[in-house]
Parts: sequence; C-alpha cells; structure tokens
Amino acid sequence: MNARTAVDGWLQRLGFALLPSRCLLCGGPGAARRDLCAACRADLARNSSACACCGLPLPQAQPWCGRCLRRRPAFTATWAPFLYQPPLAGLVTRFKFAGDLAAGRVLAEIALDAWRAAPPALPQALLPVPLHPDRLRERGYNQALELARPFAAAAGLPLEIDRLQRLRPAPAQSGLGALARRRNLRGAFGIRAGAALPAHVALFDDVMTTGATAQECALALRRAGVARVDVWAVARSPY
Repeated sequence: MNARTAVDGWLQRLGFALLPSRCLLCGGPGAARRDLCAACRADLARNSSACACCGLPLPQAQPWCGRCLRRRPAFTATWAPFLYQPPLAGLVTRFKFAGDLAAGRVLAEIALDAWRAAPPALPQALLPVPLHPDRLRERGYNQALELARPFAAAAGLPLEIDRLQRLRPAPAQSGLGALARRRNLRGAFGIRAGAALPAHVALFDDVMTTGATAQECALALRRAGVARVDVWAVARSPY
C-alpha cells in the first residue's frame, strides 16, 4: 500500500477529480493532487540533523544530545522528520484546534513521504498518544490517532487504540516550559488492566515539544513490561 492509498479513500480521490486541489497555506493550486503546492512544501523545515534519542535538532546528528546524556529518557529513539515551526505549525494548529481535517490529511501525506524515504526501525505496534475522555469529547477526535491510522496501514502494523490510557485531565501544555510540563503530566498515563503489549512499540503523536508527554507514556509502558518504546511524530520543536 503506497502513501497515497493509505491516506486517500475513493471518495477523496473522486473529490480531487471533480475539484482541483488548492494549497492550504497560500491558496494557490496544489501539486501532485494534494492541498499543498510545491513552493510551500519546500518551505517546510526538515529535521535532518537531530539527536537519535529525543529528536532534538542539532548542528550534526548524534546518538544522544546533552540532555539525553545527562538523563536518559524512558524511550529509545525518536523519528520526527519536520521541525515544528511556520508554515507547518499552522497546519498542525488548524488540524488540532480548528477541526480542519484537510490539514490533517496533508500532514499525514508529507510525513508518510518522509517515512518511506528513510524509514525508522519498525516496532510491533503503534500506540497513539491518548487524550483524556473529557478532551476527546471537547475536540471530537484524537489528532494523534487520526495521523497514526495511515502509518499503521502503510507499515502493516497493528494500531492499539485502547492499551495506553490518559488517567486524568491536565491543564493545557501550551506555553509551559519543560519542568512545568513534566509536573503537569506526572502519573497522567497508565495501561488498561489486563492489556497485552508487545516488546517493541512506537508512540505516535502530532508534535513532540519537550518530550514530557513521550516520557510519561514511555514510563507507563516500561512499567507494564514493554522492552523498547520509540517515538514517532510528524514534527519536533526546535527548543
């Protein structure tokens, strides 16, 4: 299954046949039957040199950055092909907070292209970072789950949507520093009682900011017996 088939159903393909694609960022004609033009796609910053462990952008790719050397995370590796900065940040905001599913489709498409060009080590299952039920009802969908679906289909991996759970709500993470985020999320995730998990899993999220969410999820998974936890995200914050 190619990346296009993984994210486009027959109804979407029919829509593109009837209506020309338009770039969601500049409003110009889309390229390659996508709602993104070639110029705007070229403006998306790639996370090409990063810490292999946490994905933090570095001048040169390294197995571990200084932070990971000082305190190794509970997760093993991070794959995040783009940097979380404009114009990609605008697509994430539209998908995550404005219900713009077309923006989510574009994010999945470009991330799948990057994944196919340089695939990370395959886990045995994908686990989207869960939302608390209150937040899920408020938003109407889990953006991490919707982005993970085409990846699971393209890679032939099981998508486990109920093993990892959000145990309690927490204030919004936006605007918080790394320490505040860690305190905010401490003990916020757990494993469903009786859930069986494979030895190697990958967490999937839209954006990895400080790594606090990934750390808490990975700790819960490791306590449940998972030997290796990787992180897959569309974008990584450069800070």
